[in-house]
Amino acid sequence: MLMCVLAFPAHAERVRELASFAGVRDNQLVGYGLVVGLDSTGDQTTQAPFTSQSLTNMLSQLGVTVPAGTNLQLRNVAAVMVTTDLPPFQGLDSGWIL
Repeated sequence: MLMCVLAFPAHAERVRELASFAGVRDNQLVGYGLVVGLDSTGDQTTQAPFTSQSLTNMLSQLGVTVPAGTNLQLRNVAAVMVTTDLPPFQGLDSGWIL
């Protein structure tokens, strides 16, 4: 009996290679943040007021209160949004660098 078990090599398959999944789709990832340290090439607060709002909200999350009515001049800060599609069956632990 032991000889029969040892005579047949084990063969493994991944589930995704054997099955068909309904509704398989890409996953959209969206990131929003602030880039700081720009050499006077950041957003102009009159054209992009959400940059000031984002910075004020971020600072309040860190416990820093910006007085109401403060006119922030953010020449070195820009708001950014990054988007990508993550293919099906790909996780962040499988070598993707975002």
